[in-house]
Amino acid sequence: MRSISKRFGHITALTEIDLDLYEGEVLALLGDNGAGKSTLIKVLTGVCAPSSGEIHFEGRSVSLTSPSVARDLGIETVYQDLALIPRMSIARNFYLGRELTKQVGPFRVLDHDAMNRGATEALREIGIDIRDTDEPVGSLSGGERQSIAIGRAVHFGSQVLILDEPTSALSIGETRKVLGYIASARERGMSVIFITHNLQHVFEVADRLAVLANGTKVGDFQRDEVTEAQVAEMITS
Repeated sequence: MRSISKRFGHITALTEIDLDLYEGEVLALLGDNGAGKSTLIKVLTGVCAPSSGEIHFEGRSVSLTSPSVARDLGIETVYQDLALIPRMSIARNFYLGRELTKQVGPFRVLDHDAMNRGATEALREIGIDIRDTDEPVGSLSGGERQSIAIGRAVHFGSQVLILDEPTSALSIGETRKVLGYIASARERGMSVIFITHNLQHVFEVADRLAVLANGTKVGDFQRDEVTEAQVAEMITS
């Protein structure tokens, strides 16, 4: 991202932000509430267009005019609300918007068996073991739901995975698993943007840190170039 600015009327949400993301890297995107993190991610995922600036993907300039354009490039996002439907099965949620179908007579119908098999295999590949993908998502714990959303994004997003506060409401054990999934995505060669307020988690899994404040980038560091205390001061000052 080069010189990205975003204005909403007379309000400037982002000012001349440069941000790089490399293959097989976990980038922690940090900042206090209102720093501009959400707006920057909306620009990157095609939810809203920048007022000025350019986005380059794999060396070429791209115009992310919608979330579907971003997904077609391999950019997948897991938001805090997870975008899961509680009464729908794990497999149906996994393939939500990408449903597998089969021909039955003159009609195309949902292929539940194929989706159950596909979801089970895809989740198992990144270390997520689900007993029964026919279960409704609403019967799962918060950590299990988070794992389904992350597993879906890892499976379908072959290039970039964006995680918005993935551990904010999880137990210690579930948090450890999610951090493991982030490491697994990196090992698969994916680029990960990890948005969080938890600096301990940042220093466990991130390779690089970018800090926003008042819509500008105030820091960009390799993990071993700064301390937690220094980053905390940048965020709050």
